[in-house]
Amino acid sequence: MNTTSDVLGALTTRARRDREEHLKPVYEFIVCGAGAAGSVIARRLSDNPDVSVLLIEAGGSDEHEAVLNPAQWPSNLGTERDWGFQAEPNPHLGGRTLPMSMGRGLGGGSSINVMVWARGHRADWDHFAKHADDAAWGYERVLDIYRRIENWQGVPDPQYRGTAGPVWVQPARDPSPIAGALLDAAEALAIPRFDSPNGRMMEGAGGVAITDMLVRDGRRHSIYRAYLHPILGRPNLTVATDTLVRRVLLDGSRATGVEVERGGKILTIGAGSEVILSTGAINTPKLLMLSGVGDHRHLADHGIPVARHLPGVGLGLQDHVSFGCTWEYREPIAPQASGSEATLYWKSRPELEAPDLLFCQVEFPVPSERTAALGVPEHGWTMFAGLAQPHSRGEVRLRSPDPHKAPLVDPNMLSDPRDLEAARACVRLCRNIGNGAAFSPYVKREVIPGAGAALDDRFIRDAAVTYWHQCGTARMGSDDLSVVDGSLAVHGLERLRVADASIFPRITTGNTQAPCVVVGERAGDILVAKHRL
Repeated sequence: MNTTSDVLGALTTRARRDREEHLKPVYEFIVCGAGAAGSVIARRLSDNPDVSVLLIEAGGSDEHEAVLNPAQWPSNLGTERDWGFQAEPNPHLGGRTLPMSMGRGLGGGSSINVMVWARGHRADWDHFAKHADDAAWGYERVLDIYRRIENWQGVPDPQYRGTAGPVWVQPARDPSPIAGALLDAAEALAIPRFDSPNGRMMEGAGGVAITDMLVRDGRRHSIYRAYLHPILGRPNLTVATDTLVRRVLLDGSRATGVEVERGGKILTIGAGSEVILSTGAINTPKLLMLSGVGDHRHLADHGIPVARHLPGVGLGLQDHVSFGCTWEYREPIAPQASGSEATLYWKSRPELEAPDLLFCQVEFPVPSERTAALGVPEHGWTMFAGLAQPHSRGEVRLRSPDPHKAPLVDPNMLSDPRDLEAARACVRLCRNIGNGAAFSPYVKREVIPGAGAALDDRFIRDAAVTYWHQCGTARMGSDDLSVVDGSLAVHGLERLRVADASIFPRITTGNTQAPCVVVGERAGDILVAKHRL
């Protein structure tokens, strides 16, 4: 027999599906992109029951075992849950073309990533505040936001951690013995160990710690799952999946809605208050340019009428670049959880203000397509060693005015000579740690680059791969190449904001998921205050 709650649940589900299938002509707020920032914004706006919110997502549901099972995250790459962007051939990487995966579906990147929770360094947020000319972006204020976000499951630390927020954050449970070996090997090189990679560790020179991750009861706890999944029954919230935003509709300098493609039909949907773009550092500049916002010469090349000349749209693309070194196990050790349970941040030069190197331990071999030629062990682990603060900058440009065509993506990795110098220091430290005494009970030999192999720039160029942390293509600031101001409003336009990794003035030190949640929370605060919600 059905209970009253079963009947009410069925009615709520039916009403939600009806809202999703029959979109209204106008909503108060339209949020484009259901990733780590967009999910947060839709939640915060819909907290007011009198406000109608439409969240548009190009991809589909997250109800897949490959999404929800932490160990299966690599199987999402190259599927319909991945935009599958491809970088331009890079002369600084020997002409290589790198895949630039990006999440497509409810949760965005937070549904296909490695689930690492990394807040960024104090220096990152103070840099944001300086560029935004707004202390609300500074480290001390952002600490308050992180405490509001988190439901921390580790050792109590009220100075740094919150316990009542929507995001379940836990240290890796019962980590692999090689995670412990990484901590011991780093300590042997005078790198300090911390209880967590978030908090004190990211206020100074860095250190080593067991990874904080978004895994709850053995399942992925994406930002969509944390913020939106529990409240999908709200009558003022509509989540439209499998819906492509083609362009923002502008009336002069005023955003009035969006044009979307859904079920083979093109629809226009009005926004009574604002449109917020949270489609990621590749799709957001693409969408701005398709809407006539960007460099007027580039838009003219594609026959797009100029609504606002903003030459910085698409420029400043940044990403963490990694150089994987791999060791073979003496005996097989099965990967656990996401397969990434320990992390390290350190400086390539002691005089630096903050860490510029990032190391994530991966409990299985991860070669590049070129370093695989050196031999890939059947059982082994990789130090995913990379640049936390690269100097190289790339760009995103349109290939075509067709919204279905992928844009040109040129990360331009290692184009700045300072990055090559830091990469040498990064790989040297990586090998010193991996060949340390702490690993001798578990490791037979170094396979990539290989025991006794000299470190040369060819290996660095051949090994380089992306962390999939693209950002910076619609950056916050007030100079001629900035795209949004400190309130995330697009310069020179009304009722249009950007809230995702595009707005980072520089890449954060570590995985970008947690900083994107902060951007979503800041956008929510700004919108609630402006519209008195």
